[in-house]
Amino acid sequence: MIGTSTAEYIFIRTCILFLHNIAPVGILVTIRLLLRPYLPQFIGCFHIPFPIEAWLVIEAVFFITVFLPLRYRLKRSTIYSEPLSQEERDKLFRYCNSNVVNLEEYLRRWLMIAKDGYIKRENVKDFIRWAFFHTEQVQEQYEPQVEAYTRETEKLFGRELPPGRDNAKSLGQILNEFDGLHRSLLWYTCIFVVDTAMYCAMLSHGFNPHRTSLRRFFTIFPFRPPTLFSTHMSPAKHLTYWHRQHTSKSRLPVLFIHGIGVGLYPYTRFLGDLAKEGASADGEIGVIALEIMPVSSRITHFALEKNVMVGEIWEIVKFHGWSSFVLVSHSYGSIIATHLLKSSLTAPLVGPTMFIDPISFLLHLPDVAYNFTARQPVRPNEHEVWYFGSKDIGVAHTLARRFCWSDNIIWKQDLGLKNEDNKRMGRDVTVVLSAKDLITDTEAVGRYLMSSLPDGIVSETTLTNCKTKDVAGEWKTRPWVGSGLEILWFEELDHAEVFNFEKTRGLVIKAISVYSGTG
Repeated sequence: MIGTSTAEYIFIRTCILFLHNIAPVGILVTIRLLLRPYLPQFIGCFHIPFPIEAWLVIEAVFFITVFLPLRYRLKRSTIYSEPLSQEERDKLFRYCNSNVVNLEEYLRRWLMIAKDGYIKRENVKDFIRWAFFHTEQVQEQYEPQVEAYTRETEKLFGRELPPGRDNAKSLGQILNEFDGLHRSLLWYTCIFVVDTAMYCAMLSHGFNPHRTSLRRFFTIFPFRPPTLFSTHMSPAKHLTYWHRQHTSKSRLPVLFIHGIGVGLYPYTRFLGDLAKEGASADGEIGVIALEIMPVSSRITHFALEKNVMVGEIWEIVKFHGWSSFVLVSHSYGSIIATHLLKSSLTAPLVGPTMFIDPISFLLHLPDVAYNFTARQPVRPNEHEVWYFGSKDIGVAHTLARRFCWSDNIIWKQDLGLKNEDNKRMGRDVTVVLSAKDLITDTEAVGRYLMSSLPDGIVSETTLTNCKTKDVAGEWKTRPWVGSGLEILWFEELDHAEVFNFEKTRGLVIKAISVYSGTG
């Protein structure tokens, strides 16, 4: 993640300005070439070096023949949502309202209503329909339940909401809008170079690539020629991954799931250090690092539906004979980790778990949705996330059409933790949080996870009356011991920066190594 200095601001804004205007300039150059015989001499004879001219024409052709049809198709794809039962919906509604510090501010931010505006009853109904019934339209079969939830919300407010509807566009509507921006061939060439560098680095660390069938080679752009030389096949239809052989007889292997970005390249040092840490006289700790291509700056298939993703990961794990593993995920990878923990197919295989910069905790709060999709960027790191993250065409489609928040949220009860007296078997979990995270409200996540209150409730009243030191911030400096639910807190880091520094990276790897040895 880039920093926040003036120099970095100038750098990131220059990069975005250059990359974003390649297609318009290419179209102008192409029009000029086509109309050259009819243009005034001083315009028609304006000289552009032939290599640059040819490149810009190719960029224009790519924009018109590839990007525009692709954007048209993606924009009209259906929104994936997993229907909830009445019991699941009631439980979700109760948990969400129990874990809100300020209900009025919570709804105001979701509805995108200014502080001096009124939260009106029909706006709240619209939010309830979107959040709990996965629809923006009035559906008669759900209206009695929508009305019941609205009345319950009014009870929590302590007053009746004024009738009517404000015309402001809600955050839910913004999330459902697909608005991916064009990426030039030059950008995809950079991705190809980065991918090739990652390929070489992973090979040097002892990992082997597992590709899908050769028939699927052309389903990922930019193409990946080095994978053609791999003799290892993935047992899954869509998922590719890197595998390091597990030879230890007493320790657990590690499954790693990356976040939104450019694939595994930012994690190569981390994975290399993890491989070194895992080597011992007992053998080596095995590692599988999945590649989630729809959120890796590629043009490829749609993001997999929850059950398909879980099924393919299960096939990969069983293919390598793993009966249990340490689960490690970063950022968007925490969404896939959530699915693995909730699935009856894969949950029995998941041992100790580590979430790094997770977005799945307290996902009902508007912070992640707003910061990643609706916030107008100001600082350099915000511009980086906005342009290179949320506006990537694959990421934008994934968030707008394949992201079901009620499926992706995880509560403490879903972690399968050991109880306080350790009489019941369960898993150990570590959550890595950074104080300056520009995507997640890590302070709220930390308070929720470390609260000893029932269901992790952290409302305004309970925060005031709670006697435990957990909610007050003592958990930030508590030493890590490798047992139960714990937090590694980094005061000076931003999102994903834990991987940038040897010291912080080493602390995370040490914890994973300890978890591996507990199996």
